[in-house]
Amino acid sequence: MTSWIYFPKSNPLPPLGHAVVAAFAAAEALVASDRHENPSNQVLAAVAPALAASGFQVETGKTADAKVSVPVLFGLNGTLEKSFEADAYHREAGFVVEVEAGRGVVNNQFLKDLFQACMMHGVTHLAIAVRKTYRGSNDFERVVRFFDTLYASQRLRLPLEGILVIGY
Repeated sequence: MTSWIYFPKSNPLPPLGHAVVAAFAAAEALVASDRHENPSNQVLAAVAPALAASGFQVETGKTADAKVSVPVLFGLNGTLEKSFEADAYHREAGFVVEVEAGRGVVNNQFLKDLFQACMMHGVTHLAIAVRKTYRGSNDFERVVRFFDTLYASQRLRLPLEGILVIGY
């Protein structure tokens, strides 16, 4: 079963967040990590149609024109100087989705996703999807514990309105 939690816990999940969760729930038979060991690109491909139907631009491949770039820095005369890539991006809502598989927690990829989303121009919401089952560990629970600690300590203020963590 797809699991999710939204931070800060004092705020409800916005409607677009519900659409992201619904995309994963609809693809559960194809992506559930207790039954499948899909790489992140395969998981993204399974949820891509529902994300696109909700207005997200979704990465469709590894070539430059298939990737989704989100602006970070602007240079001389307003030219784009730096951007980061996202798995899916809803420009109007400022919502980024990142899908992780094996290295989501082991290599701290979810922290890189957080950092990059904080740097992206106009991004206010981040969804990070991670496996619930990976090599005897529940990556979803580990990421949730991290964000619980981050928000409870109040020592770091994020420029994001909310973070959605999805376990698939």
